[in-house]
Amino acid sequence: MTDKNIPDLSRIHAIAFDLDGTLVDSAADIWHALNVGLSTAGLPTVDLVTVRGWIGGGPDRLIARALAHLGRTDDATLPARLRAAFDRATLAAPLDHGMVYDGIEEMVEGLYALCPLVVVTNKPTPLARAVLAAAGLLPFMSTVHGGDREELLKPSPSMLVDASDRLAVSTAQLLMVGDSAADLLAAKAAGCPVALVGWGYGEHASAPGVTPWPLTRPAELLAAMSARFEEQTE
Repeated sequence: MTDKNIPDLSRIHAIAFDLDGTLVDSAADIWHALNVGLSTAGLPTVDLVTVRGWIGGGPDRLIARALAHLGRTDDATLPARLRAAFDRATLAAPLDHGMVYDGIEEMVEGLYALCPLVVVTNKPTPLARAVLAAAGLLPFMSTVHGGDREELLKPSPSMLVDASDRLAVSTAQLLMVGDSAADLLAAKAAGCPVALVGWGYGEHASAPGVTPWPLTRPAELLAAMSARFEEQTE
């Protein structure tokens, strides 16, 4: 690492992005989809501030936290019913309530001209692709790796390893960009360099043994990667 914990960008051949809290602020969409499910099941809805604190680990863990909060862990059928309603609501309105973070579109478009980009998220792949399409970012992504099974969820390195394999690069050549401790730990386990964004849900996230590259705005990443490629072509 050099100053400010910037990795050796000459070794970076691809970039993996987290989705929620990194590319898009989708907390309001997640809140909406959860409350659709709760209402459908005749349960009380939950406020946005509370739901924002539950984001991470995908919809099944979100639903489990909501049911524990409501004291409704007695019905074994509720999680599956809520998940089905959550998925329907998300697919119907992937990003109607949230937004793409400022500067992300310009960053992604610029990086797309430099190296392959992928998304590695704990959101299930069909939902992630729907959100990316609504955000206008899907065409720039080589692949989307979603948390379709429990064992894939970050902090497991599985999705990062799969992404590197599909791109035919080593994990050491794949930069992970995220906003949570799970992103940091997944990168560490996979052997990926990692950047922590300062505009998402976990700007103060930390993980033992991980010193990420702190990014305060999307333009920083684009500028650094552009400079790296300019140096290589001189």
